[in-house]
Amino acid sequence: MVTTTLHYYYDPLCGWCYGAAPLLAAAANVAGLAIALHAGAMMSGPNRQQVSPQLRQYVMGHDQRIRQLTGQPFGDGYFNGLLLDNSAVFDSTPPTLAILAAEALGLDGLAMLHRLQQVHYVDGRRIADVTVLQQLAQELGLDGAAFAAEYQRQQGEFAAHVGRSHRDMAAHGLRGFPSLLLEVDGRLQRLELSPFLGKPQVFAGYLQGLLAGAASQGTDDAPFCTPDGCQ
Repeated sequence: MVTTTLHYYYDPLCGWCYGAAPLLAAAANVAGLAIALHAGAMMSGPNRQQVSPQLRQYVMGHDQRIRQLTGQPFGDGYFNGLLLDNSAVFDSTPPTLAILAAEALGLDGLAMLHRLQQVHYVDGRRIADVTVLQQLAQELGLDGAAFAAEYQRQQGEFAAHVGRSHRDMAAHGLRGFPSLLLEVDGRLQRLELSPFLGKPQVFAGYLQGLLAGAASQGTDDAPFCTPDGCQ
């Protein structure tokens, strides 16, 4: 039996990852395809950023392009709430820990990621706030105490997880987030998302073709984000 896994290298605060969310949702419905999440900690540690007028101006330019290309919604609570709150901090570590904890407790990590993206980009809530993460976990059906304990445990796993992600990305020439590798029976193929932005069903068909050996690889000009910015 052929084993196929779509390896997704992402960050919860990567705008282009939010733009690609419908593509990953479509991929999750492709029969016979598993999805493995690999977090990259784009805005963790020294790369954490306090909300400022400069950050607002920078991200809004990318967000408007993402909205145009993908149709993904950006809410007033984000543009005119969170991005005007100079006390807020963009930190990838807490939401990533929430995803790792959710997966360890049996919840689909992609479901947690997509909920976090919605809460951030539409509702404008602070997904670096542990109380927000706790509430979201419970809304998704996780036991609050179990989530809190697992979230704490994952703090000890975080560096190793991110280190594996970075090593994999470097080994396969992945430049930033979002990035994809398709694994078919141990063989890895880099996929590009940019031709499919805003076209989730086309992307699902493309994956189905790849799994059937009937499609070719995409282009090399995908938009992506790194700790130094987005392109």
